Amino acid sequence: MQDLTPVIEFFQDLGLELEGRTMVEGEWAGRCTGLGDQRVEIAMLRTPDGHGRVELSRFLEPETVEDHRAAPVNALGYLRVMFEVDDIEATLARLAKHGTRLVSDEVVRYQDAYKLCYIRGPEDILVGLAQSLG
Repeated sequence: MQDLTPVIEFFQDLGLELEGRTMVEGEWAGRCTGLGDQRVEIAMLRTPDGHGRVELSRFLEPETVEDHRAAPVNALGYLRVMFEVDDIEATLARLAKHGTRLVSDEVVRYQDAYKLCYIRGPEDILVGLAQSLG
């Protein structure tokens, strides 16, 4: 990621709450990730129910070695996250100010159970949205 601020704002509009934002650096952090000496800006966001967390990170050192943002949904090793929302159309409308776009051309319906879609948000982050129809 080039800038955490628009990504944080995107997730806040999804209903997550920013718990904190800081710089993590030094040998101890590198022992955790296996990357050695590192400098990483992180932000931690909490899900509305308080039971889940999403960590966003922007590596300053060492330099990023690969960029998977343009990878398709079925790429091996590609990370994405899915959230259940109350109203998928209202959520998409709220996220439009972040330049969010659908991965395909439509929100699809899975039987009488869910409306589903994948979107690309700021920094081309891939997020799934699901609305329960039950």
